[in-house]
Amino acid sequence: MAKYKVTQSAVTQLLEDVRREQIAIPELQRPFVWDSVKVRDLVDSLYKGYPVGYLITWQSVGAYLKGGQLAAHQHILIDGQQRVTALRAAIAGLKVVNKRYKPVRIVIAFNPVREEFATLTPPIAKNPEWIPDISELFNATSTYTFVKAYFDANPEIDHAAVEASIDRLQAIKNAQIGIISLDDDLDVETVAEIFIRINSKGVPLSSADFAMSKIATYGERGRNIRKLIDYFCQLAIAPHAYVDIQDNDSDFAATPYLKSISWLKDDADDLYDPQYSDIIRVAGLLGFSRGKASSIVSELSGRDPETRKVDESRIPVAYDKLEAALLEIVKKYHFENFVMVIKSAGFIASNMIGSKNALNFAYALYLRLRSDGTLSEGERKRIVRRWFVLSMLTGRHSGSFESIWEQDIRRIGTLGAAAYLKQIEESELTDGFWEVSLPNALETTSSTSPFFQTFLAAQVATGARGFLSKSITVSAMHEQSGDIHHVVPKDYLQKNGFPDRGDYNQVANFALTETAINISIGNKPPVEYMAEISAQIASGKLTLGEIIEGSDLKRNFIENAIPANLFEVTAGSYPEFLSVRRKLIAAFIRSYFNQL
Repeated sequence: MAKYKVTQSAVTQLLEDVRREQIAIPELQRPFVWDSVKVRDLVDSLYKGYPVGYLITWQSVGAYLKGGQLAAHQHILIDGQQRVTALRAAIAGLKVVNKRYKPVRIVIAFNPVREEFATLTPPIAKNPEWIPDISELFNATSTYTFVKAYFDANPEIDHAAVEASIDRLQAIKNAQIGIISLDDDLDVETVAEIFIRINSKGVPLSSADFAMSKIATYGERGRNIRKLIDYFCQLAIAPHAYVDIQDNDSDFAATPYLKSISWLKDDADDLYDPQYSDIIRVAGLLGFSRGKASSIVSELSGRDPETRKVDESRIPVAYDKLEAALLEIVKKYHFENFVMVIKSAGFIASNMIGSKNALNFAYALYLRLRSDGTLSEGERKRIVRRWFVLSMLTGRHSGSFESIWEQDIRRIGTLGAAAYLKQIEESELTDGFWEVSLPNALETTSSTSPFFQTFLAAQVATGARGFLSKSITVSAMHEQSGDIHHVVPKDYLQKNGFPDRGDYNQVANFALTETAINISIGNKPPVEYMAEISAQIASGKLTLGEIIEGSDLKRNFIENAIPANLFEVTAGSYPEFLSVRRKLIAAFIRSYFNQL
């Protein structure tokens, strides 16, 4: 049995339904994605009678109109937002929001002689053969007066042909657009599944997009809550956008929300720059103990998770919970302290963290633990640090992470965070993991591997120096100049039996090294450059780095998990070197984790 019905709507009726908010278009509050060429092409397709695709709507329970009244039959437009916004811009002459959050016009011109559409440009505006703005025709009080003025400016043209073109242009407002209306009784999970399977211009939609659409249907409050999420994420990566938001969105600027995120205008840290999907996930965990974005939609729709029935009295409470969670998430003190916790674990650069979900759960955990008065701040930070690193090492938040999230949140609530974390550590971080699984995982050429990046984080956290450096730390090299150096040089290996990238680019052959030291080593094998180091220690004359004491060299080897027999490593013993170093790296990470 079909789970939808298909109807047709004239363009003018569709735009009127949007104006009256019978159809909600959350994207109207966000920067318009399409460029003017796509808008032009859409109008041209309607003019030529081409199909422009179906719109898809779903009735939103608990939606509010601008006047504050409950919309009994409001539908969320879950696919076709860009097309409808483009029609509003081109035909109704309404403004769209640009990337600087400023309302701007997209003006489409029409040449009735050549039956051609174009984006308005100064030359077109000066050419009387063009109708510079088609919205003026659609909004004209008298079509006769409009056409007469055009003929007066172009006396030599074929009046009959032009009248036919203008009539055809005006017919766009009666062009039929198909609307697929999803059944009102479909459960939220099914609608979410339909939503994320839809593709618009080749860009897959997500359940977070669905949640953002739902949030914006709750009147002015919902629209501003959605803007809070959008603007927070925008300011995290572009602090200068604050002025644009303040100047161009007076409605939002008048709310307390802008003040709550104003601190970002002076923020320069980029370790954790969440996208709106990340904020939705953190808010779901913090406010509702739910991991799926579609579950947030269920909550905001008044769905009782026990009875699975809609109770509209639950809707205001759900929005209160969402708002409270978001205000905790965007709070300067909380956000900055969380980032410091992650950095204290050695993850000081965003490129060290391949899993945004690991950060998201860790932040939600940090915020939840802040409400636990039985925990000291030190214990709270210890738990978050260890949980985050464990997640990086085990891939806990990859794959079907949403169900894992909900399971973890439930058990944290039942057992307590410290006890549950200990339980996970005992079951997953066994001797077998440290001595077998982790060394095997380090058999990779990917320098972005979470295992290698955790090793670098361990070096940062323990104050380790770069390979063969006397004083320059791995942390300093992350911030300034440092190279990923091949301990056994690539050129040497290529010329001595290991020509494949998969051999010489093993992460167990990598070490963060000062650029100057890397250049000095060049393509010398360890036997050769370590002989220079030995001579340097004996003579005190610096030729390669600055280490002049044997005990200091030994400590440097430990800090970089370098086998003590590096002096003897050749191409022939290279495979054995890799095997030993993988175990040393794993042991180094284990020691670091135990100290977190």
